[in-house]
Amino acid sequence: MGLFHNHYGPEARYAVEREAELPTTKWEEEVARGLELGLPGADSIVDKRIPTFSRGELPHFAGINTFLKAPYLEDVRRCGEYDVAVLGAPFDGGTTYRSGTRFGPQGIRKISALYGPYSFELGVDLRESITIADLGDIFTIPANIEKTFDQISKAVAHVYESGAFPVVLGGDHSIGYPTVRGVAQHLQGNLGIIHFDRHVDTQETDLDERMHTTPWFHATDIPNVPPKNLVQIGIGGWQAPRPGVKVGRERGTTIMTVTDCVEMGIEAAAERALEVAWDGADAVWLSFDVDCLDAAFVPGTGWPEPGGFLPREVLKFIQLIAEKPLAGIEVVECSPPYDNAEITALIATRVICDTLGCLVRAGHLPRRAS
Repeated sequence: MGLFHNHYGPEARYAVEREAELPTTKWEEEVARGLELGLPGADSIVDKRIPTFSRGELPHFAGINTFLKAPYLEDVRRCGEYDVAVLGAPFDGGTTYRSGTRFGPQGIRKISALYGPYSFELGVDLRESITIADLGDIFTIPANIEKTFDQISKAVAHVYESGAFPVVLGGDHSIGYPTVRGVAQHLQGNLGIIHFDRHVDTQETDLDERMHTTPWFHATDIPNVPPKNLVQIGIGGWQAPRPGVKVGRERGTTIMTVTDCVEMGIEAAAERALEVAWDGADAVWLSFDVDCLDAAFVPGTGWPEPGGFLPREVLKFIQLIAEKPLAGIEVVECSPPYDNAEITALIATRVICDTLGCLVRAGHLPRRAS
């Protein structure tokens, strides 16, 4: 067990003690599988756990890019055999300024290879706790946003109905409408939405179409997605179109600015967000737009806005939100062509990993356990 002294901080002490309790069963299985399928390493290799061909987490720079190097599931009919199903929605036909988010799923998957499955602070090892499959990408239609919406709704509905937890890699924020539509059709009760963003995205149309500025107008038109359960976190700046603000006011959505959240404290802000989203709802969808962070931290996005959250504020917020169960999560507006050193894709990856880790820690994943 080792020596636990009194010089640790509270979080570090929890992390160090918790790591000693985590199993290594799945890691040992991965090593054995790598040696079987990838051949034992060369005679000169001292560490006999290393295969000739990379067939697992290591080395991080090698391998074929799936999210967190999860197995690629070509037969999507089997997604219900896994606790978590990752699917890409490579679409940027709803962008109204800088495009490139069609490459978001690729960018997020690529940098996710940097991560292992274990979080020090959370005391969670995803490899030992849940099963994850990467389903690849939805076949989107670049020239037709409505057909793309239909494709996304069908894909998300399939995953959600299977019992797997959907993780959607966007794509621009127009996909928020069809993802919610896909979940809502399989709920008897209401669906709440927790929406991180700098922009309200609640106007009816933009440039005469349903674009990435309009998802929540149409999502809250769905009978079991009431606007009173839409809470929007981080809104502010010079890119909040007045028609969208008007819709939110008339429909009774809840807006919390960055200043609101910081001044009341992230813990109190998260408590309020959960109270609003869960009021009379049977499930809550988490929609995370990377541009809710300050523009300095997310250069790879279509509408960067100064004055947003710091990464540690967002991560604390996400950890608190995920103490309650979620229907699924989407991360949107990551545009690799504008990114610098992949830092935007990295925060997208971190938000997903922290969400999954906190759902595991709270006992909400795997769902079969409950």
